[in-house]
Amino acid sequence: MVVEHPEKTKKLMPKLLAFMDEHVYPAESVYAAQLDEERWRVPPIMETLKAKAKAAGLWNLFLPDDKLALGLTNLEYAPLCEVMGRVPFAPEVFNCNAPDTGNMELLWHYADDAQKKQWLTPLLAGEIRSAFCMTEPDVASSDATNVETSITRDGDDYVINGRKWWITNAAHPDCTIFIVMGKTDPTAARHQQQSQILVPRDTPGVTIVRKLSLFGFDDAPHGHCELLFENVRVPATNLILGEGRGFEIAQGRLGPGRIHHCMRQIGVAERALETMCRRVTSRVAFGKPLAEQGAIRQQIAQSRIEIEQARLLVLKTAWMIDKVGAKEARSEIAMIKVSVPMMTQNILDRAMQVHGAGGFSEDYGLSYAWAWARALRMADGPDEVHAEGIAKRELRKYSNQSS
Repeated sequence: MVVEHPEKTKKLMPKLLAFMDEHVYPAESVYAAQLDEERWRVPPIMETLKAKAKAAGLWNLFLPDDKLALGLTNLEYAPLCEVMGRVPFAPEVFNCNAPDTGNMELLWHYADDAQKKQWLTPLLAGEIRSAFCMTEPDVASSDATNVETSITRDGDDYVINGRKWWITNAAHPDCTIFIVMGKTDPTAARHQQQSQILVPRDTPGVTIVRKLSLFGFDDAPHGHCELLFENVRVPATNLILGEGRGFEIAQGRLGPGRIHHCMRQIGVAERALETMCRRVTSRVAFGKPLAEQGAIRQQIAQSRIEIEQARLLVLKTAWMIDKVGAKEARSEIAMIKVSVPMMTQNILDRAMQVHGAGGFSEDYGLSYAWAWARALRMADGPDEVHAEGIAKRELRKYSNQSS
């Protein structure tokens, strides 16, 4: 594969970089100040930035559909996503934020026309937000077949009962729709028991039990919530694709979602290294600048090597998804899902270390970024599950060879 940026990326990149410099970076302190005024309210500056991004044609860059968006491939989108990853709230400015991107792709791939009109259209317009409800507190949800929430047919409706947690976006004031995964037939084959259904947040029986914190961060105004579904009744037409298709839908959703997370993490790592280098060139300890300390230089060099290695693997994975599909690229997707958050976490740890006590505060944004990098080693499947899949596929190459 060629590492050089594709033509569409070359055209969009200067525009995106200019937009980030003019609007997003200066808005960081304003966004934080507005958010501190009322933690669970959308900062007014966000809607201003979204309007400017939409007017600039920097909108829905993630969707590979040239009728609904710009039709970028994963390889074309990857470098742009990396740039957005440099600022925590930037993806939302361009309507490219998780979990909405994954939910929009899910609806785009699997929803019927009526479901798309009701939910995908306003999501693409940035008018509403959404949440994906799969993880449960009482089972090991890293194995999606363990999900116990029941989705039971009752005449023209389905009735949902169950408990979910770590549901990102559920507390957002504009979150309007939940995509809920549960079991419609516990007696079916293992991967045909699950289904996914659309549940409006204001449906009777839906309760936000509590907002969860991530290493002490509440992630307002999005939040990660524990939800309770008690006899929640929705029309049967809200079922996506059909009974027993939930596991298939989940696998289709998670492939692109995993690579988007990794693309953004490259941007996080780049900014952490930049912050680290600025710090060590401006601080003196033991009679000379930190930048002249051999141990510090070693850490900087190692960080640059790790970023370049990770970026190349991400770009290769994006290229493979475009060329042969997510199923054939599942080893590469698993490899970046394991390696990229770990790489980012390590670089952030080094950056925090050179910032001394300040690195543990939120003055430099490093501790929050570290918390998210650590969380991504669990989100969308823990490292161990992905490593197991990588090893199985690797060993399969030798299964027919004699010892």
